Amino acid sequence: MLTFNPPPADAGDSLNGLVLEQLKKMPTGGKYSVSHFAKIRLQSAAHFESGKFFILPAAASPSFCSGATYLVFIKTIETLRERGQLHLDFPTLEQLMIRDQHDGEGIWGRWNANGPGTARLFHELGLGPNFVDFDEAQPGDFIKIFWSRQVGRSEHGHSAIYLGKVDRAGVEYVRYWSSNVGAGYSEKEVPRTKIAAAIFSRLQTPANLTRINDTPMVDSYLASLLSKRSSFAEATSRCGL
Repeated sequence: MLTFNPPPADAGDSLNGLVLEQLKKMPTGGKYSVSHFAKIRLQSAAHFESGKFFILPAAASPSFCSGATYLVFIKTIETLRERGQLHLDFPTLEQLMIRDQHDGEGIWGRWNANGPGTARLFHELGLGPNFVDFDEAQPGDFIKIFWSRQVGRSEHGHSAIYLGKVDRAGVEYVRYWSSNVGAGYSEKEVPRTKIAAAIFSRLQTPANLTRINDTPMVDSYLASLLSKRSSFAEATSRCGL
């Protein structure tokens, strides 16, 4: 069961609370896999029909980390649309759909890419701020965890949604939600020392998703990370930091 605290009162105009609402509606468990079958299942979990996104996260099993966080992102966007708080044109809604995009291609291809995919998308479209300081982080921020300083072809990373920090006998742990190895959709916590680096992204201006129609179809930097190595310094620079 998810056990997180709401964002503080000074969270500004971020949508962290709404992101956390979507987590409560996500299933628990299932299998974790990065296979082609898992990607096909992800596509079936989020389909667009009659001007509306229908998100069925239980259908995306087995699941994987970036797919799990993207479903929460889409659910957040669709909730804003249902409430009349966000209006997106049809070309933008089409861009949000999950197809078989390559890394760096379109919205989903950027989100799913190696390296700082989500943060790069947020910077490119102006969806909200990126930052690296854990002291600035709030529950509901999207986070890309790097288990080593490697970025790109040799990286070991994880896409998640930040839930906060907790002290365990004097050891600081970081709590997050994602599709996790061995557990599927779940909350997890790891010692802060196991995280080599991280980039947070906070959703604030989802209306700027329309800017995707004026950006290159493929982000060449993210696309290159399938075969090339980058650095954390370059990754943060590409995300406006």
